Amino acid sequence: MIIRDFTDNDLYKFTTMNAIWKKFPDAEVIYAFINRGKTQFPEGFAEALQIEVTLMQNLTLSRRVEAFIREKCFYFEPAFIDMLKEYRFNPGEVTIKQDRESLNIEVKGSWLRTVLWEVPLLSIISELYYRMTNQMPDNFEMTASAKSRAFKAIDAHISEFGTRRRFSFDVQDRILEILKEQMGVCLDGTSNVYLAMKHNLLPVGTHPHEWFMYHGAHFGYPMANAASLKNWVDVYHGNLGIALTDTYTADNFFKNFDVAFSNLFRGLRCDSGDPLEFTDKVLNHYSSLGIDPKSKTVVYSDALDLEKVEEIKKYVNGRVRDVYGIGTYLTNDVGVNPLNIVIKMVAAKPSGDTAFLPTIKLSDTKEKHTGLKSEIEFCLESLHK
Repeated sequence: MIIRDFTDNDLYKFTTMNAIWKKFPDAEVIYAFINRGKTQFPEGFAEALQIEVTLMQNLTLSRRVEAFIREKCFYFEPAFIDMLKEYRFNPGEVTIKQDRESLNIEVKGSWLRTVLWEVPLLSIISELYYRMTNQMPDNFEMTASAKSRAFKAIDAHISEFGTRRRFSFDVQDRILEILKEQMGVCLDGTSNVYLAMKHNLLPVGTHPHEWFMYHGAHFGYPMANAASLKNWVDVYHGNLGIALTDTYTADNFFKNFDVAFSNLFRGLRCDSGDPLEFTDKVLNHYSSLGIDPKSKTVVYSDALDLEKVEEIKKYVNGRVRDVYGIGTYLTNDVGVNPLNIVIKMVAAKPSGDTAFLPTIKLSDTKEKHTGLKSEIEFCLESLHK
Protein backbone atom coordinates (compact mmCIF):
# COMPACT_ATOMS: atom_id res chain seq x y z
CA MET A 1 0.00 0.00 0.00
CA ILE A 2 1.59 3.27 -1.13
CA ILE A 3 -0.40 5.72 1.01
CA ARG A 4 0.02 4.37 4.52
CA ASP A 5 -1.43 7.18 6.62
CA PHE A 6 -4.54 9.34 6.29
CA THR A 7 -2.43 12.50 6.71
CA ASP A 8 0.20 11.57 4.11
CA ASN A 9 -1.19 14.62 2.33
CA ASP A 10 -0.42 18.33 2.11
CA LEU A 11 -1.67 20.73 4.75
CA TYR A 12 -3.37 22.99 2.20
CA LYS A 13 -5.85 20.23 1.37
CA PHE A 14 -7.03 20.15 4.99
CA THR A 15 -7.09 23.95 5.36
CA THR A 16 -9.12 24.19 2.16
CA MET A 17 -11.42 21.40 3.32
CA ASN A 18 -12.13 23.35 6.50
CA ALA A 19 -12.87 26.52 4.51
CA ILE A 20 -15.19 24.59 2.18
CA TRP A 21 -17.00 23.18 5.22
CA LYS A 22 -17.56 26.70 6.54
CA LYS A 23 -18.43 28.43 3.26
CA PHE A 24 -19.51 25.98 0.53
CA PRO A 25 -20.50 22.67 2.17
CA ASP A 26 -22.96 21.74 -0.61
CA ALA A 27 -20.78 22.57 -3.63
CA GLU A 28 -19.90 19.83 -6.12
CA VAL A 29 -16.81 19.67 -8.30
CA ILE A 30 -15.01 17.68 -10.96
CA TYR A 31 -11.23 17.21 -11.04
CA ALA A 32 -9.23 15.86 -13.98
CA PHE A 33 -5.76 14.36 -14.30
CA ILE A 34 -3.50 16.35 -16.65
CA ASN A 35 -0.43 14.61 -18.04
CA ARG A 36 1.66 17.66 -18.96
CA GLY A 37 4.77 15.60 -19.68
CA LYS A 38 2.94 13.12 -21.97
CA THR A 39 4.22 10.19 -19.92
CA GLN A 40 3.39 6.80 -21.41
CA PHE A 41 2.06 4.50 -18.70
CA PRO A 42 2.77 0.75 -18.83
CA GLU A 43 0.13 -1.87 -19.55
CA GLY A 44 -1.97 -2.67 -16.49
CA PHE A 45 -1.26 0.64 -14.79
CA ALA A 46 -4.94 1.59 -14.39
CA GLU A 47 -5.71 -1.72 -12.68
CA ALA A 48 -2.79 -1.36 -10.28
CA LEU A 49 -3.77 2.24 -9.53
CA GLN A 50 -7.36 1.16 -8.88
CA ILE A 51 -6.15 -1.31 -6.27
CA GLU A 52 -4.24 1.44 -4.45
CA VAL A 53 -7.23 3.79 -4.61
CA THR A 54 -9.53 1.09 -3.21
CA LEU A 55 -7.16 0.45 -0.31
CA MET A 56 -7.39 4.09 0.73
CA GLN A 57 -10.91 3.56 2.06
CA ASN A 58 -9.30 1.87 5.07
CA LEU A 59 -7.31 4.95 6.15
CA THR A 60 -8.34 6.80 9.30
CA LEU A 61 -6.98 9.64 11.41
CA SER A 62 -4.74 8.04 14.03
CA ARG A 63 -4.72 9.28 17.63
CA ARG A 64 -1.05 10.20 17.34
CA VAL A 65 -1.56 12.48 14.34
CA GLU A 66 -4.81 13.83 15.79
CA ALA A 67 -2.91 14.99 18.86
CA PHE A 68 -0.25 16.60 16.64
CA ILE A 69 -2.86 18.47 14.58
CA ARG A 70 -4.67 19.72 17.67
CA GLU A 71 -1.36 21.06 19.00
CA LYS A 72 0.19 22.54 15.84
CA CYS A 73 -2.84 23.51 13.76
CA PHE A 74 -4.41 25.85 16.30
CA TYR A 75 -6.51 27.48 13.58
CA PHE A 76 -8.69 24.36 13.27
CA GLU A 77 -11.71 24.23 15.54
CA PRO A 78 -12.16 20.96 17.47
CA ALA A 79 -15.34 20.18 15.49
CA PHE A 80 -13.36 20.08 12.23
CA ILE A 81 -10.84 17.63 13.65
CA ASP A 82 -13.73 15.53 14.92
CA MET A 83 -15.08 15.50 11.35
CA LEU A 84 -11.69 14.32 10.05
CA LYS A 85 -11.89 11.40 12.47
CA GLU A 86 -15.10 10.28 10.78
CA TYR A 87 -13.91 10.86 7.18
CA ARG A 88 -13.30 7.88 4.91
CA PHE A 89 -12.02 8.03 1.33
CA ASN A 90 -14.68 6.84 -1.12
CA PRO A 91 -13.08 5.07 -4.12
CA GLY A 92 -16.38 5.47 -5.98
CA GLU A 93 -15.54 9.16 -6.43
CA VAL A 94 -12.56 8.26 -8.64
CA THR A 95 -12.87 6.97 -12.22
CA ILE A 96 -9.71 5.53 -13.77
CA LYS A 97 -9.33 4.52 -17.42
CA GLN A 98 -6.38 3.61 -19.59
CA ASP A 99 -6.22 3.68 -23.37
CA ARG A 100 -2.92 2.04 -24.33
CA GLU A 101 -0.29 4.31 -22.72
CA SER A 102 -2.73 7.14 -21.99
CA LEU A 103 -4.13 7.49 -18.46
CA ASN A 104 -7.44 9.25 -17.75
CA ILE A 105 -8.65 10.03 -14.24
CA GLU A 106 -11.71 11.95 -13.07
CA VAL A 107 -12.71 12.73 -9.48
CA LYS A 108 -16.31 13.85 -9.05
CA GLY A 109 -18.54 14.57 -6.08
CA SER A 110 -18.97 16.83 -3.08
CA TRP A 111 -16.14 19.38 -2.94
CA LEU A 112 -15.98 18.92 0.82
CA ARG A 113 -15.16 15.23 0.32
CA THR A 114 -13.21 15.11 -2.93
CA VAL A 115 -10.77 17.90 -2.00
CA LEU A 116 -8.52 15.36 -0.25
CA TRP A 117 -7.90 13.16 -3.32
CA GLU A 118 -5.48 15.29 -5.36
CA VAL A 119 -2.19 14.92 -3.49
CA PRO A 120 -2.36 11.21 -2.57
CA LEU A 121 -3.51 10.32 -6.09
CA LEU A 122 -0.54 12.12 -7.63
CA SER A 123 1.81 10.52 -5.10
CA ILE A 124 0.48 7.07 -5.92
CA ILE A 125 0.74 7.63 -9.68
CA SER A 126 4.34 8.77 -9.37
CA GLU A 127 5.55 5.99 -7.06
CA LEU A 128 3.58 3.30 -8.89
CA TYR A 129 5.03 4.38 -12.24
CA TYR A 130 8.60 3.94 -11.02
CA ARG A 131 7.74 0.56 -9.49
CA MET A 132 6.11 -0.75 -12.65
CA THR A 133 8.93 0.51 -14.87
CA ASN A 134 11.58 -0.96 -12.53
CA GLN A 135 13.35 2.33 -11.81
CA MET A 136 15.39 2.75 -8.64
CA PRO A 137 16.70 5.86 -6.83
CA ASP A 138 20.41 6.52 -7.19
CA ASN A 139 22.69 8.23 -4.66
CA PHE A 140 19.90 10.53 -3.44
CA GLU A 141 21.14 10.78 0.16
CA MET A 142 24.45 12.35 -0.85
CA THR A 143 22.63 14.65 -3.27
CA ALA A 144 20.17 15.78 -0.61
CA SER A 145 22.95 16.32 1.91
CA ALA A 146 24.93 18.48 -0.53
CA LYS A 147 21.86 20.55 -1.37
CA SER A 148 21.05 20.99 2.32
CA ARG A 149 24.52 22.37 3.04
CA ALA A 150 24.38 24.64 0.00
CA PHE A 151 21.00 26.11 0.98
CA LYS A 152 22.20 26.68 4.53
CA ALA A 153 25.42 28.31 3.30
CA ILE A 154 23.43 31.05 1.55
CA ASP A 155 20.98 31.32 4.49
CA ALA A 156 18.02 30.27 2.34
CA HIS A 157 14.96 29.37 4.38
CA ILE A 158 13.13 26.54 2.66
CA SER A 159 9.96 24.53 3.12
CA GLU A 160 9.70 21.06 1.61
CA PHE A 161 6.77 20.90 -0.85
CA GLY A 162 7.54 17.62 -2.64
CA THR A 163 4.73 15.20 -1.79
CA ARG A 164 2.81 15.29 -5.08
CA ARG A 165 5.59 14.20 -7.43
CA ARG A 166 7.99 12.42 -5.11
CA PHE A 167 9.86 9.31 -6.17
CA SER A 168 8.42 7.46 -3.18
CA PHE A 169 7.26 7.96 0.37
CA ASP A 170 10.45 6.37 1.72
CA VAL A 171 12.65 8.72 -0.31
CA GLN A 172 10.74 11.80 0.85
CA ASP A 173 10.89 10.56 4.44
CA ARG A 174 14.67 10.09 4.33
CA ILE A 175 15.26 13.40 2.57
CA LEU A 176 13.32 15.28 5.26
CA GLU A 177 15.48 13.55 7.86
CA ILE A 178 18.60 14.76 6.04
CA LEU A 179 17.24 18.30 5.65
CA LYS A 180 16.48 18.51 9.35
CA GLU A 181 19.95 17.22 10.27
CA GLN A 182 21.81 19.53 7.89
CA MET A 183 19.77 22.74 7.77
CA GLY A 184 18.61 23.37 11.32
CA VAL A 185 16.63 26.62 11.58
CA CYS A 186 16.86 27.16 7.80
CA LEU A 187 14.30 24.38 7.34
CA ASP A 188 10.95 26.07 7.99
CA GLY A 189 8.86 22.92 7.69
CA THR A 190 7.10 20.58 5.29
CA SER A 191 3.73 20.65 3.56
CA ASN A 192 3.19 16.96 4.40
CA VAL A 193 1.19 16.68 7.63
CA TYR A 194 2.21 13.12 8.50
CA LEU A 195 5.91 13.74 7.89
CA ALA A 196 5.74 16.99 9.85
CA MET A 197 4.47 14.94 12.79
CA LYS A 198 7.05 12.19 12.32
CA HIS A 199 10.01 14.60 12.17
CA ASN A 200 8.63 17.19 14.61
CA LEU A 201 8.47 19.91 11.97
CA LEU A 202 5.95 22.66 11.32
CA PRO A 203 3.26 21.72 8.78
CA VAL A 204 3.14 24.60 6.30
CA GLY A 205 0.73 25.76 3.59
CA THR A 206 -2.32 27.91 3.07
CA HIS A 207 -4.64 27.67 0.05
CA PRO A 208 -4.38 26.25 -3.50
CA HIS A 209 -5.40 27.50 -6.93
CA GLU A 210 -8.64 25.55 -6.72
CA TRP A 211 -9.89 27.88 -3.96
CA PHE A 212 -9.70 30.80 -6.38
CA MET A 213 -10.89 28.73 -9.34
CA TYR A 214 -14.09 27.83 -7.54
CA HIS A 215 -14.70 31.48 -6.65
CA GLY A 216 -14.25 32.41 -10.31
CA ALA A 217 -17.03 30.01 -11.28
CA HIS A 218 -19.27 30.99 -8.37
CA PHE A 219 -18.83 34.78 -8.30
CA GLY A 220 -17.39 35.64 -11.72
CA TYR A 221 -13.78 36.30 -12.67
CA PRO A 222 -13.64 40.04 -11.84
CA MET A 223 -14.73 39.23 -8.27
CA ALA A 224 -12.81 35.99 -7.82
CA ASN A 225 -9.67 37.21 -6.06
CA ALA A 226 -11.44 39.58 -3.67
CA ALA A 227 -14.12 37.02 -2.80
CA SER A 228 -11.52 34.28 -2.28
CA LEU A 229 -9.46 36.43 0.06
CA LYS A 230 -12.49 37.67 2.01
CA ASN A 231 -13.83 34.16 2.55
CA TRP A 232 -10.39 32.96 3.64
CA VAL A 233 -10.18 35.76 6.18
CA ASP A 234 -13.71 34.98 7.40
CA VAL A 235 -12.58 31.43 8.19
CA TYR A 236 -9.03 31.99 9.49
CA HIS A 237 -9.11 35.59 10.82
CA GLY A 238 -5.59 36.41 9.68
CA ASN A 239 -4.00 33.02 10.33
CA LEU A 240 -2.59 31.09 7.33
CA GLY A 241 -1.85 34.47 5.82
CA ILE A 242 0.21 33.73 2.70
CA ALA A 243 -1.93 34.61 -0.35
CA LEU A 244 -1.54 32.80 -3.67
CA THR A 245 -1.33 35.39 -6.43
CA ASP A 246 -1.41 33.83 -9.89
CA THR A 247 -4.71 32.01 -10.46
CA TYR A 248 -5.88 34.89 -12.65
CA THR A 249 -2.43 36.50 -13.07
CA ALA A 250 -0.54 38.53 -10.49
CA ASP A 251 -1.43 41.82 -12.18
CA ASN A 252 -5.12 41.14 -11.65
CA PHE A 253 -4.46 39.95 -8.12
CA PHE A 254 -2.73 43.17 -7.10
CA LYS A 255 -5.71 45.19 -8.35
CA ASN A 256 -7.82 43.37 -5.76
CA PHE A 257 -5.21 43.20 -3.00
CA ASP A 258 -6.23 46.44 -1.32
CA VAL A 259 -4.75 48.10 1.76
CA ALA A 260 -6.91 46.04 4.15
CA PHE A 261 -5.86 42.71 2.62
CA SER A 262 -2.26 43.89 2.25
CA ASN A 263 -2.05 44.66 5.95
CA LEU A 264 -3.93 41.57 7.07
CA PHE A 265 -2.11 38.93 5.00
CA ARG A 266 1.41 38.12 6.15
CA GLY A 267 2.70 37.76 2.63
CA LEU A 268 2.38 36.32 -0.87
CA ARG A 269 3.32 33.25 -2.88
CA CYS A 270 4.95 33.41 -6.31
CA ASP A 271 4.13 30.19 -8.19
CA SER A 272 4.65 31.16 -11.84
CA GLY A 273 6.16 33.80 -14.08
CA ASP A 274 9.44 35.68 -13.63
CA PRO A 275 10.27 35.76 -9.89
CA LEU A 276 12.40 38.87 -10.24
CA GLU A 277 9.62 40.79 -11.97
CA PHE A 278 7.24 39.53 -9.30
CA THR A 279 9.58 40.84 -6.61
CA ASP A 280 9.46 44.30 -8.18
CA LYS A 281 5.65 44.20 -8.25
CA VAL A 282 5.54 43.20 -4.58
CA LEU A 283 7.91 45.95 -3.51
CA ASN A 284 6.06 48.57 -5.53
CA HIS A 285 2.67 47.41 -4.28
CA TYR A 286 3.51 47.49 -0.59
CA SER A 287 5.45 50.75 -0.87
CA SER A 288 2.57 52.45 -2.68
CA LEU A 289 0.33 51.62 0.29
CA GLY A 290 2.81 52.86 2.87
CA ILE A 291 3.62 49.32 4.05
CA ASP A 292 7.25 48.38 4.71
CA PRO A 293 8.00 45.41 2.40
CA LYS A 294 10.51 44.13 4.96
CA SER A 295 7.57 43.34 7.24
CA LYS A 296 6.15 40.95 4.64
CA THR A 297 7.10 37.51 3.30
CA VAL A 298 7.24 36.17 -0.25
CA VAL A 299 7.21 32.40 -0.70
CA TYR A 300 8.80 31.53 -4.06
CA SER A 301 7.69 28.08 -5.21
CA ASP A 302 7.86 27.66 -8.98
CA ALA A 303 10.12 24.75 -10.00
CA LEU A 304 13.03 25.99 -7.91
CA ASP A 305 16.55 24.62 -7.76
CA LEU A 306 19.67 25.89 -5.99
CA GLU A 307 20.69 28.13 -8.91
CA LYS A 308 17.26 29.81 -9.05
CA VAL A 309 17.16 30.29 -5.29
CA GLU A 310 20.61 31.91 -5.36
CA GLU A 311 19.50 34.23 -8.17
CA ILE A 312 16.28 35.26 -6.41
CA LYS A 313 17.96 35.70 -3.04
CA LYS A 314 20.65 37.92 -4.50
CA TYR A 315 18.03 40.05 -6.25
CA VAL A 316 15.76 40.34 -3.20
CA ASN A 317 18.75 41.37 -1.11
CA GLY A 318 16.78 41.66 2.12
CA ARG A 319 14.13 44.02 0.73
CA VAL A 320 11.41 41.51 1.68
CA ARG A 321 11.56 38.30 3.71
CA ASP A 322 12.18 35.55 1.17
CA VAL A 323 11.23 31.91 1.73
CA TYR A 324 11.46 29.05 -0.78
CA GLY A 325 8.99 26.21 -1.22
CA ILE A 326 10.87 23.40 -2.96
CA GLY A 327 9.33 20.17 -4.22
CA THR A 328 10.54 17.84 -6.95
CA TYR A 329 14.11 19.18 -6.82
CA LEU A 330 14.35 17.65 -3.35
CA THR A 331 12.04 14.62 -3.40
CA ASN A 332 12.64 13.35 -6.93
CA ASP A 333 16.19 14.28 -7.91
CA VAL A 334 17.23 10.65 -7.72
CA GLY A 335 18.43 9.82 -11.23
CA VAL A 336 15.03 9.38 -12.93
CA ASN A 337 12.84 11.71 -14.97
CA PRO A 338 10.21 13.26 -12.64
CA LEU A 339 6.66 13.05 -13.95
CA ASN A 340 5.08 16.35 -15.00
CA ILE A 341 1.55 15.62 -13.80
CA VAL A 342 -1.19 17.59 -12.05
CA ILE A 343 -4.81 17.17 -11.00
CA LYS A 344 -6.93 20.30 -11.44
CA MET A 345 -10.51 21.27 -10.79
CA VAL A 346 -12.22 21.52 -14.19
CA ALA A 347 -15.83 22.21 -13.20
CA ALA A 348 -17.87 23.32 -10.21
CA LYS A 349 -21.55 23.34 -9.29
CA PRO A 350 -22.41 25.79 -6.51
CA SER A 351 -25.30 24.96 -4.24
CA GLY A 352 -28.59 25.64 -6.01
CA ASP A 353 -27.16 25.47 -9.54
CA THR A 354 -28.47 22.79 -11.87
CA ALA A 355 -25.38 22.40 -14.04
CA PHE A 356 -21.61 22.34 -13.66
CA LEU A 357 -19.72 25.50 -14.59
CA PRO A 358 -16.24 25.29 -16.15
CA THR A 359 -13.30 26.35 -13.99
CA ILE A 360 -10.02 27.65 -15.34
CA LYS A 361 -6.61 28.77 -14.12
CA LEU A 362 -4.57 31.39 -15.91
CA SER A 363 -1.08 31.69 -14.32
CA ASP A 364 1.78 34.06 -15.06
CA THR A 365 3.27 31.38 -17.30
CA LYS A 366 0.97 30.92 -20.29
CA GLU A 367 1.99 27.29 -20.74
CA LYS A 368 0.45 26.57 -17.32
CA HIS A 369 -3.03 27.88 -18.21
CA THR A 370 -5.57 25.12 -17.62
CA GLY A 371 -9.19 24.75 -18.70
CA LEU A 372 -11.31 25.14 -21.80
CA LYS A 373 -9.74 27.49 -24.33
CA SER A 374 -13.05 29.31 -24.85
CA GLU A 375 -13.44 29.83 -21.09
CA ILE A 376 -9.86 31.09 -20.76
CA GLU A 377 -10.56 33.62 -23.52
CA PHE A 378 -13.79 34.69 -21.79
CA CYS A 379 -11.92 35.09 -18.49
CA LEU A 380 -9.22 37.23 -20.10
CA GLU A 381 -11.86 39.40 -21.73
CA SER A 382 -13.71 39.77 -18.40
CA LEU A 383 -10.60 40.80 -16.51
CA HIS A 384 -9.46 43.34 -19.09
CA LYS A 385 -12.72 45.30 -19.09
